[in-house]
Amino acid sequence: MAGPAVSQQPQPAPLAPPISAQRKADSPAPAPQRVHPLQASDLESWLDGMIPATLQQGKVAGAVVSVVKDGQILLVKGYGYADMARKTPMDGQRTLVRPGSVAKLFTWTAVMQLVEQGKIDLNADVNRYLDFKVPEPFGRPITINDLMTHRAGFEEGLKDVLVTDPKQMQSLGDALKQHQRPVLYRPGTVPAYSNYGTALAGYIVQRVSGEPLADYVARHILAPVGMNHSTFVQPLPSSLAPHMSKGYYSAANTPHAFELLSQSPAGALSATAEDMARFLLAHLQDGRVGAGQILRPETVRLMHSPSVVLPAGFDTMAHGFFLGQRNGRTVLEHGGDSVLFHSDLQIIPQERVGVFISFNSRGEADAAYGIRERFMTAFMDRYFPAPPAAEAPTLSTAKAHAQEIEGRYESSRRVQSGFMSLFYVLQGQVVVSVNPDNTISLSSAPDKSFREIAPHVWREVGGDRLLQLAYVEGTKTIVDGRNPAGVLQAVPLKRNSGVNLPIFLFALLTLIVAAFAWLAAEVSRRYYRQPPSLSGRPLLIRRLTRIATVADLAYLTGWFLILKPILSSDVAFYTSALDPVIRLLQVAAIVPIAGAVLGVWNAWLSVRSQRRWVFKAGSMLLALALLGTVWIAYVGGLMDFTLNY
Repeated sequence: MAGPAVSQQPQPAPLAPPISAQRKADSPAPAPQRVHPLQASDLESWLDGMIPATLQQGKVAGAVVSVVKDGQILLVKGYGYADMARKTPMDGQRTLVRPGSVAKLFTWTAVMQLVEQGKIDLNADVNRYLDFKVPEPFGRPITINDLMTHRAGFEEGLKDVLVTDPKQMQSLGDALKQHQRPVLYRPGTVPAYSNYGTALAGYIVQRVSGEPLADYVARHILAPVGMNHSTFVQPLPSSLAPHMSKGYYSAANTPHAFELLSQSPAGALSATAEDMARFLLAHLQDGRVGAGQILRPETVRLMHSPSVVLPAGFDTMAHGFFLGQRNGRTVLEHGGDSVLFHSDLQIIPQERVGVFISFNSRGEADAAYGIRERFMTAFMDRYFPAPPAAEAPTLSTAKAHAQEIEGRYESSRRVQSGFMSLFYVLQGQVVVSVNPDNTISLSSAPDKSFREIAPHVWREVGGDRLLQLAYVEGTKTIVDGRNPAGVLQAVPLKRNSGVNLPIFLFALLTLIVAAFAWLAAEVSRRYYRQPPSLSGRPLLIRRLTRIATVADLAYLTGWFLILKPILSSDVAFYTSALDPVIRLLQVAAIVPIAGAVLGVWNAWLSVRSQRRWVFKAGSMLLALALLGTVWIAYVGGLMDFTLNY
């Protein structure tokens, strides 16, 4: 067998010098935390006291947990219900869950199997292995390693990624070819988490091996480690379907249909917690579980090593895994979220410990996200505590650098093409503000503040999360120490929600008020049998402007009906069947354009007339509202003549 065909690509220089975590000599030592032994009895007692109450409080239907240690499965257990109506309990050995993006680790394991066989080169152009062309708008090819590190530069996409009707399922190849994602960034530079990129890697596994991905994973990963109740097959095989947990928005809602992912390598896995424990063991034991071997020891070590260099204290990517430090221990991790299921997997190599947890509901107010984070933090603090680091003194540059980082930012992972862009220019941006003590705060974490501890590097006060200000490809960028697969980028004025949201609200409110005011005035005029106050061309333009105002409201209402499902995470709504409606609305962009022309014309005629100032002001405000509608349609992608989103 050929050795691993791996030649590491040149790594970028660190963005900042390593940060010393040493306590100052004159700082008092914090009190040591109590260490609990990680034993089955203590673990089960702790979980029994924590998870049921948390599920009830967050309105999460159920959860499964598995923990491994020293080559053994320490505990596998379910909590709550797999089926609320039938009161079917969650069972760690039998109940299947959807681990979401944790499934990517299986795809990357498959890639590394083919790497060690010499069939895939991590530094090769992906087009070498594909039967269609991935574009190179920046003149630099995308490599397999770029896919693994989420640095291929792909824009996010939603269309046809999730369906509930098997008849709407596309093959993996068709889904990738028909929904190619634009490349926003030069490959290898800006991290932007990408399901499409992982799906490409899975398709490459499929083409290189000659086996459908689900079959390849079953034969070369699941079977060797004894994962006999897991599959990538969609819909589920009849032998496994009866054991599948229902998926809920919250425990108070009815269950939703089984989620079918067209980009299957990125998240199609269904598995039991016990099977996931066996996967943990494989990665903790140099690729071996019992007699089954899925990777050579040297390949496992390579897979667990950093593939991107970032400053000390910042999480990085490790050939598919997220790699970081928690309580002084190295942790390999990957989270996973479908619309309904929310999971996390963590490996602590030096302790020979692995943890998997999955929830079958989002919960009330998306409670599952917070529960998952608190669980993993509490697990580490209970069994592998570390004394808190002493607070660093405020630097003399704190004020100047805080003012430099201050501003509005957007995630590098975003939809920038088509109508979905509207959400990104109206909301969801992160505002960085300066506090009176020259610490900084983020609107996405309002209960936290960050103090500068090194030039352009901030650490969470009372925590260990780091932020860094850098300039990547000429864009002011915030690197989050806990997210190596994405950054925050300074928002240009055109996309600034602090500008666009007030424009949108002003335009919408003005159009509504004008429409109702005109309706009331027209009813009053007809009731009292009064003639129109204008005649000739001014009367015609005013009437056309009124029609345009109502048409603009209808136009915005149409787009609202298209966008409304995403507000409740109904991703399955966005399929190719919607194309005729979206195309009609795109053509209807002539409505706000014509409305703006008429509005300006009407305001010009009004200002030149002898009418009272209140009517002149009203016509000018209306013209601004109609112009504002055109601006929002333009910057929000409503005028983009594309069905790729």
